[in-house]
Amino acid sequence: MHSQIMADDPDSRIWILVLDSGEEAVSSITHFADAHDIKGASVTALGAFSGARLGWFDFATKQYKPIEVSSQCEGLSLVGDIASGDDGGASLHLHAVVGLADGTTRGGHLLEAHAHPTLEVTLIETTARLRRRRRPELGIALIDLRA
Repeated sequence: MHSQIMADDPDSRIWILVLDSGEEAVSSITHFADAHDIKGASVTALGAFSGARLGWFDFATKQYKPIEVSSQCEGLSLVGDIASGDDGGASLHLHAVVGLADGTTRGGHLLEAHAHPTLEVTLIETTARLRRRRRPELGIALIDLRA
C-alpha cells in the first residue's frame, strides 16, 4: 500500500491510500488507521477486487450472512467510517456495492476483499473522536455519540 497526505489542517487530515493487487482492503485500512492513530474518519473508495465477501446482518442470529463474490468485480462504491472500538483500536464500518461482468451488482457490509489491480481509498479524518461500542442486545457495535 502507498499513502500520501493531501491536506493536514488543524481540523482535519485527508489521506489517499492506494492498495496494490492482492492486498486485503479491510485489514489494510485498519492497519493504516491504527498506525496513524485515526479515531474518527469517513472512508470512500473505488477500484476492483479479485473477489469479495460481503455480509447481510441477520438480527435473528446476530451474525452476518455471507454474500460471496468469487470472481473479478468492480468496486463501484465503498463508503463508511472509522471509529475507536472497544479494544481502543480502529473499528471500520464499511459498505460496498460491487459490479459483476454481466452488469449485476451485489452489496452489503464489506467483510473481506482483495484489491485487483488496485483500490483507491480516501480517508477524511476529523478532530472529533468517534467511539463504537458493542451493543449485546443487537449483536453489533454502533457509534455512541454519548461517549
